[in-house]
Order: sequence, then structure tokens, then C-alpha cells
Amino acid sequence: MSEQTSLWPDGKRSAFILTVSFEAELAVLAAAPDAVDRAKSLSVGQYGATRGVDRLLAELDRTGIRATWFIPGRNAEAYPRQVEAIAAEGHELGNMGWALEDFSNLGAEGQLEAIRRGQSAFESLLGVQPTGFRAGRGSYAHGLPLALLDEGFTWSSSWHGDDLPHFHAGRAAELVEIPRHHELDDFPYFVFNLDPPIPKGSPRIASSREVLSNWLIEFEAYRAEGLCFVLTVHPELIATPGRIGLLREFLDHVLSCDDVWIATCGDVASWWRGYGQSNAPGHPAEIFHALTTATTGKGA
Repeated sequence: MSEQTSLWPDGKRSAFILTVSFEAELAVLAAAPDAVDRAKSLSVGQYGATRGVDRLLAELDRTGIRATWFIPGRNAEAYPRQVEAIAAEGHELGNMGWALEDFSNLGAEGQLEAIRRGQSAFESLLGVQPTGFRAGRGSYAHGLPLALLDEGFTWSSSWHGDDLPHFHAGRAAELVEIPRHHELDDFPYFVFNLDPPIPKGSPRIASSREVLSNWLIEFEAYRAEGLCFVLTVHPELIATPGRIGLLREFLDHVLSCDDVWIATCGDVASWWRGYGQSNAPGHPAEIFHALTTATTGKGA
């Protein structure tokens, strides 16, 4: 690897974050609302709560890695034992709205209401409110980044326009975004339900060995360029008896690289804010802000 100036603490070459989307049956309902009365279909997601969470927590305990868990408020109410166990193990909690709503179908007020309901669920169960947010489905409404700041959030991990953290633009410039990418998510590889397919037309199950190879190739590329690698997994998908071995092999490789900073989203957001890095001219966040401001006539 070529010499480069480190962006990360203690001269680490790159950063790694493990994020978990605890969606359970809400993932099935988001893709197929008509599955509400199909017990078999819903059981695909429920497996994540009944078996996957505990198996994934055991693997994280083995490695000592703190993950960032994004949890819809409805699941905090539906699965209090699991969410309490996640918190008790010291993992970071992130808001994911209320019921995995498609934000593209909601205006700014509807999105904010879902986020507030999620915060209330965390407050009721654990007495805490997360400071980070991820949109499970759909896009932000204009002005949501500023609204997140006003609600006490300091970071988000929803956008895809970079492979380093960045700031939102305009008056929301204090909100740190930690981008993620579909190829670093187990969902596109493993989500399926054979009868009927959910989502409709979805491909069949991917090879675990090929998925591991993809992630290792991407990880080494991120490491070589000094970037921030954000892996997203789902308990119902990655935490089966076989696939947990895929994750184990990948995490062992990450842990073997002593030049990688293993952190949570909140850790990275705090570091990036203190580092004083600003968005480069022409950054996607700045372009998006300029376009939406021109369209709506409102600052964000």
C-alpha cells in the first residue's frame, strides 16, 4: 500500500463500522404489505428476533466489536428482551423510524413523526434516545437534515454519495453523514422468500463464498485508499448457522489488520466533526442542497 496521510485516529489507515438493521418481519411487510396475514412469509423476518439476534450478539462478544444497531421503534416495543440485550452488551443504538416506513411516501412532517415515535419507544424501554438515524426505506424530504439536528441527532447513515463521512449542507452543516453502499449489505445477496418471492422478481440465494469474496475485495480497496467501510447486516439474514461463519471469517480478517480503526457510527461522526474536515466543492451533498433549494425556494 502506498504512503498517505491518515484521516483517522492514531494514524490508522482506514475505518471499519459494523451496522446491524434489526428489521424482523417489518422488512417483509415493507417489501410486500399484502403479506400481513401470511404467517410463513412473516416468519422469515421473525427468525431474526427469535434466533438471529442472540447468535449475532454471541459473535460480536467473541470479537469484542461494538456494532451500531438500527432498530425501528415498533421492534423495540415488540422485542424488548432482544433490544435490552443489545443495549446491555454496550452496542450503539440508532433510530430507524417507527415501522420501517417508506420515506418516499411521506412528507417532511410524516417522516419526522415516524422518527419521534421511534425515539419515544427507546425512551420508554431504555430511558435513552439515540443520536443517530438511518432511513430504512426511501429518501429524505427537503429539510429533514435540519429537523434531525433540531431533534438532537448528530449523525445519519442513509446516503450513498461518498465513501468517507461528510457534512450535510446549508443550515444542517453540523449533521455528519456516514455513507453506506448496497454491495456492503447482506440484504441484496440473501433476501428471498420462495413462495411467493419477496420482493417480487428477486434473485435466488447467493453463494456465501462469493459474498465473502466480494466483501474482502471491497474491504481491501477501502483500506488501501484510507476510506470508511460500513458493513450492514440483518439478524434474519446473516445470523443463520451457516452464514454466521461467513461473517466470522470476514470479521477475523478485519481484526487481523492492525492499521484499521474499528468504530461505531457515533465514534466516526465525533471524530469527523473534531477533525474539521469540510465538504469538497461539488460534493454530492452540496449539489443536492443547491438543487433542492432552487426547486423549493427554501434553505435547509
